Parts: sequence; structure tokens; C-alpha cells
Amino acid sequence: MNSTHILTVLVDNNAGVLFRVSGLFSRRGYNISSISSAETNNPQLSQLTIVANGDDNTIEQIYKQLSKLIDVKEINIVTPTSAICREHIIIKLKSDNKSEIEKISSKYGSKIVDNSNNTIILELTGDREQISSFLNEISKFEIIKLIRTGITALERG
Repeated sequence: MNSTHILTVLVDNNAGVLFRVSGLFSRRGYNISSISSAETNNPQLSQLTIVANGDDNTIEQIYKQLSKLIDVKEINIVTPTSAICREHIIIKLKSDNKSEIEKISSKYGSKIVDNSNNTIILELTGDREQISSFLNEISKFEIIKLIRTGITALERG
């Protein structure tokens, strides 16, 4: 049965690593739902957080293939209970009803980062369900532009 899996992959912070990792997925026909990459506290290393869909055998194959890449130092398959998983969203709305937008923003704990005459820009960090619920509620207003990061994860403990 296909399900969503989250992999955290510690890699050397070298040019082309992200390309090699995404190429591995592409060559084998695996789909990446989201991927984020950032330098760690050690500037020599980056962490990739990859969200992929597949059955347990597919994820096992992805794990084995990633392990073969020279730049890969560590791979973890995490769950929302074994890791802190967050997404970030920035959304620009037409501000026809600022008071209602501000009410929804406050309900979800989003931050107003720009408030002009015609538009309002909000940002929110939360788990996938919170972001989706926020989007569902705020989508009754005219969305001008939306940027969503995908999941980043850090193992607990």
C-alpha cells in the first residue's frame, strides 16, 4: 500500500549533490512530493528532507540507492511522531476584507509581514495539517501568490 514517507538525508555540502539525489529519483521513476535542502550547523554538511510516496519496498529501494551515493552520510526515515515536521507558507492576498483576514491570521498564529493598501502578506509555520487547514480557510479570499516550502524535519531526542 502506498503511503507518504519522510526521509532526512545528511549529505556533503557540495555542488551537484541535490542534482544527483533528485536524478536518482527521476531515473528510477520515483516521485518526490517535496524536497528541502539547507546547510546544517556544520557548513560542510547539508540536510535534505525528502517526502516521497510509495510502498515499503519502494522506500527500501530508495534508501538503498541513496546509500550508494558518495556524498550521502546518513539517512533516516522519520515519522511525524519521531521527528518535528514543519512547513512554511507565505501568501499574498487581495485585502478587500482586512479585518476578516486578520481574524483568520490570528486564529492560526500567522504573522502579517506586509500590509499595503491593496494586498496583505501572511506567513505561517506549522505542521502539514495546520498549513492545509489555514489554506482551506483563507482561500475564500483572492490569492495573488502563494509559496509553500514542503516539509522540513528534525529527529526528536
